[in-house]
Amino acid sequence: MEVTNTMGAAAFVRKYLESDAGSELLAEMVKMAAELLMDAEVDVLCNAGYGERTEDRVNSRNGHRERRWDTRAGTINLEIPKLRKGSYLSSLLEPRRRAEQALVSVVCQAYVEGVSTRRVDDLVKSMGIDGMSKSQVSELAKNLDAKVAEFRSRPLDAGPYTYVWLDALFHKVREGGRVVSVATVIATGVNADGHREVLGVDVFTTEDGAGWMVFLWGLVARGLSGVALVISDAHEGLKNAIASVLPGACWQRCRTHAMRNLLTRVPKAAQAMVATLVRTIFAQSDATQVRAQFARVVDQLEDQFPAAAEFLTDAEADLLAFATFPVEHWRQIWSNNTQERLNKELRRRTDVVGIFPNRAALIRLAGAVLAEQHDEWAVARRSMSTESLTKARMHLITGEVAGAEEVTTAQLDVAS
Repeated sequence: MEVTNTMGAAAFVRKYLESDAGSELLAEMVKMAAELLMDAEVDVLCNAGYGERTEDRVNSRNGHRERRWDTRAGTINLEIPKLRKGSYLSSLLEPRRRAEQALVSVVCQAYVEGVSTRRVDDLVKSMGIDGMSKSQVSELAKNLDAKVAEFRSRPLDAGPYTYVWLDALFHKVREGGRVVSVATVIATGVNADGHREVLGVDVFTTEDGAGWMVFLWGLVARGLSGVALVISDAHEGLKNAIASVLPGACWQRCRTHAMRNLLTRVPKAAQAMVATLVRTIFAQSDATQVRAQFARVVDQLEDQFPAAAEFLTDAEADLLAFATFPVEHWRQIWSNNTQERLNKELRRRTDVVGIFPNRAALIRLAGAVLAEQHDEWAVARRSMSTESLTKARMHLITGEVAGAEEVTTAQLDVAS
């Protein structure tokens, strides 16, 4: 009997090796092993083998039913035994086991990477699986919801957060049978160790003061504290929300947004020259030189571009707020390069989708992308030293940056 089985297995292998279907050998072997295992399990449940007549039998078979099984060896159509009494489900087919878990992981990662649902279908086919509909991809992507919700509601306990950046992007979402534009708002900050963090993300119907107020209060409720400077654009509702929720924090106008607003007041032919001239303000080595260069730039623009000069004069306090903080932090504060790179990456991922089916889908993808970036920042180099952050927080106490020798023990306690 053993020789017969061995010869049968050998003949089975030889058949597939010698035929054109050799690539399907692994899938067929998995199918055979799975069905043999299920037959053995059913024999135990029936307390008798297939076709065996015995008084100890407690159940009997009732044919088979087919079920598709996606595995790393490809898609297999299993024949699952049916019972006359009760039902039978193999332990192999428990939800989200083995290869199914790997498949969910791959599909979710592809979704986060910005791959469209149609392209995900091609991806799973390349894995040897028969394909996946758009609705199946969307259902699998919902597995990200728990992780995203946990990330968005985590306590902000790595503070004080000396510097906070606030920004908003706009995306298209289907609501009430029409396509509307919503604001995806993002908060990032520098924690007590000098690492960047993604503090929060949310979606507003409109970027107004009420929405920003709710968003900021949510950050405070989760533990946001010790904010010395907030960097954002000059949206009036946002500025009022910052003043109300984060009293005592200074506000720095985002240099990138300010430059865009400034250049609209200059003829196109002169925009490159004016932009280069304005950048010299931020290339100085101390606060006194920054203010002196600012005055020189305004004087140079006064005659030829009075609208630009007026804009700079009105925005002087907002644009130069960074000058009262440590020099080593200036580039991090006003360059906004990190925030812009983050926005660019988020746009790259969301542009693949185009129009989101609902807000939950937008939060799912945006939250997953931001959580991924948050993890990368956590293991990257510190962007600021703890000593310079302590000195920066003295601005909240003294109104100016104190030297290390001027900081008392009591002040350090307050600043930390």
